[in-house]
Amino acid sequence: MTMVKESKQIAAGEFKAKCLALLDEVADTGQPILVTKRGKPVAQVVPVEGNEPPSLKGSIVFEGDIVSPIDTGWEADS
Repeated sequence: MTMVKESKQIAAGEFKAKCLALLDEVADTGQPILVTKRGKPVAQVVPVEGNEPPSLKGSIVFEGDIVSPIDTGWEADS
């Protein structure tokens, strides 16, 4: 049997006052929050799934030494 997470309910006015802390709570606990106005549901805040940053593996290309001076003259030197 799969356990369904019960949504925490909060009034819109209280959500407005505590919005940033509530967003952190959803991210930390994974528990959704149901926002209500006059007792009726109007929105639900749920955690984002797959919120891992993309991997940078393989995105770097080695171009050789780009710091040392070169011995080639430039046209601007003439």
